[in-house]
Amino acid sequence: METSRLARPLSSRFVAGLALADAMRAARSLNQQGMSVSLDHLGENVTNLAEAQACRDVYLRALAEINSAELDANVSLKLTQFGIDLSADECHANSSAVVSIAAKFRSFVRIDMESSEYTDRTLAAVYHLFAETKSCGAVIQAYLRRSAADIGELNRRGIRVRLCKGAYLEPDAVAFQDKKEVDDNFLALARTLLAEGVYPAIATHDERMIAGTLAFVKERKIDPSQFEFQMLYGVRRDLQQRLIAEGWRVRIYVPFGEAWYPYFMRRLAERPANVVFILQALMRG
Repeated sequence: METSRLARPLSSRFVAGLALADAMRAARSLNQQGMSVSLDHLGENVTNLAEAQACRDVYLRALAEINSAELDANVSLKLTQFGIDLSADECHANSSAVVSIAAKFRSFVRIDMESSEYTDRTLAAVYHLFAETKSCGAVIQAYLRRSAADIGELNRRGIRVRLCKGAYLEPDAVAFQDKKEVDDNFLALARTLLAEGVYPAIATHDERMIAGTLAFVKERKIDPSQFEFQMLYGVRRDLQQRLIAEGWRVRIYVPFGEAWYPYFMRRLAERPANVVFILQALMRG
């Protein structure tokens, strides 16, 4: 799928392109529409350290180009892409190199969260990297039962958090299985972050979660400059533009790279409307 020229038009809705240049063009366009950007070089679970170093180098180039072009953008990365399964020391060296360059450019690195197998290691890495430069932040998944405690610790340390619902298959002992429980926890955690956190990112396309967030913001008279919404490239563009028009901050997560297929399939699995979009595109083609 990733090497097929026929498949590429299907993924283009959700993936900016195969190369960094494609992501930079998308970032410029989004900035012109009033939206910030976080670039994500797709890939996870590398199989050797050379691959991890190559991923590191893509991020170093991305930060340099963002700085040179003076874009309103930062980057997001996964530690399995940087070799955490192969060598903790090499993974730290790779991620520290990226975070250090981000600090030099007064930018920011979001350390993405993966399955619960990696939660402790990822948070430990964030704590270590933040202590070095204070130029990185974490992601917390609302469906995990442990997330309230994790947010408490991240807030205590002054670390920025992106809150999302979570997209990995997890057992009941680890994660809430009922949608209402996940939604209720998402809103509870969002309120905690907005009241006690440092520039939280509320990452959702769910209008009920957005409405609940905004109700709390207005009740507490929280200034729009104190937080942002985050959304995925190509998903709910109408909602993105509406929030911008209403004066709220929005950052778009812009993925790029050749390893687009797993990301693309997760987007289809998350929302039936995405499948409908693809089917319509196929019928037109």
